[in-house]
Amino acid sequence: MANQTMTQADQELQKQLNLQIANWTVLYTKLHNFHWFVKGPNFFTLHEKFEAFYDEAAGYIDDIAERLLAIGGTPVATLRESLALASISEASGKETADEMVAAIIADFEKLDGELKDGMEAAARAEDEATGDLLLGIVSSLEKHRWMLNAYLGK
Repeated sequence: MANQTMTQADQELQKQLNLQIANWTVLYTKLHNFHWFVKGPNFFTLHEKFEAFYDEAAGYIDDIAERLLAIGGTPVATLRESLALASISEASGKETADEMVAAIIADFEKLDGELKDGMEAAARAEDEATGDLLLGIVSSLEKHRWMLNAYLGK
């Protein structure tokens, strides 16, 4: 950052980015749980899809953390910090396949709203690059929600 003093807008943006890192870290583990424990007639389809989602989540964790570092922030980097900050909850380990899909839809909806809050924070901080990063994630989540809802017949 050209300005050595951090504005309130910059601080809020960094807070929003750390929330995303925490959420994606928890979701990454949750998706592994679902990948490992899904059962039923749609096992092969869901097992593969959950793997694709956790691979995507890993990329978001890295991209957001690197962006946060680039703008002078410090990303959360422990499971304890992530669990304390995250608005996404862990898997119970007792979900049926359809409950797993519904949980992911709900998580993606929550993330969508929080990503949009992050985009607003990026706009206030005049940080178009971060806003663009978050917009790309929103776009991906919208497509995933549509497909997952179609899977559930909605």
